[in-house]
Amino acid sequence: MEGASVLAPYTELRAPAGRPEGASVLAVCTSQKKGTRKQNVGQAEFITGHGIKHDAHAGAGHRQVSLLAWESVEKIRAKGLNVNAGSFAENITTQGIDLLSLAAGQRLKIGQDVILEVTQIGKQCHKPCAIYRQTGDCVMPKEGIFAKIIHGGIVKADDRIVKLND
Repeated sequence: MEGASVLAPYTELRAPAGRPEGASVLAVCTSQKKGTRKQNVGQAEFITGHGIKHDAHAGAGHRQVSLLAWESVEKIRAKGLNVNAGSFAENITTQGIDLLSLAAGQRLKIGQDVILEVTQIGKQCHKPCAIYRQTGDCVMPKEGIFAKIIHGGIVKADDRIVKLND
């Protein structure tokens, strides 16, 4: 996100009324380069043990996929910034699940096939991003989570998210 204008024009994404009850995927986001906003691509292929196909953060590490709740994005929107799904470089923007209540080791099933295992809650920001510089706050370090892909497949917007080993 370094150098990206936080007030750049954005296609408005709002959590639509009438969404199914329970936890779901609001957006699936990828980027070609690290350090930039991710774009909502609607769906993507999740590769077991690697990450999301065509995403700059894919690799064999423990942070193959990042998740952030829409409710967290709304906190920054309430401060007047034009942020949206992908603005915090998250791969999956969720709705209806308390990501911070999850612990490392928790498994999530997304859609028909994909299984993720939570590996990290939050992250350390080594240098403040543009959003932090404008608001004094950024939600990804405190409210984002990271996971590795246990079983791959396609994830798309509106897919259900289910906790497996509660």
